Amino acid sequence: MKVRYLLDTNVLSEPLRPYPSPRLMELLSGAADSVATAAPVCHELQFGASRMRPSKRRRLIESYLVDVVRTTMPILPYDERAAHWHAVERARLVAAGRTPPFVDGQIAAIAVVNELVLVTANVGDYEPFAGLTVENWHG
Repeated sequence: MKVRYLLDTNVLSEPLRPYPSPRLMELLSGAADSVATAAPVCHELQFGASRMRPSKRRRLIESYLVDVVRTTMPILPYDERAAHWHAVERARLVAAGRTPPFVDGQIAAIAVVNELVLVTANVGDYEPFAGLTVENWHG
């Protein structure tokens, strides 16, 4: 199956929650062969885990990144095409007085240049980006 969806950090981390959203888990399961994530998303998850003291929770997150994320889905890079799109779009948004967080721009760029739908619970954070299709699987 062809990759159709790019998972944002809050979607990719949902299975780690004590009580994950049943709707999101069902959609993730149904789309398992058509999802990818972005290198900046992996960075956010690893950075969060790396800031934690050694603990069962930290080990769980690190194991999830290695055993689940890296082995079950493509991790798309922030490459030259994404960097170019991001620079042009960031300049447009800054000129309009709507400076987005840098990492959101990276994730949006990876989705756009790979023609993927970004799946996130933070739809409003990505609304300013032109040409980006966003879905919220949280409900």
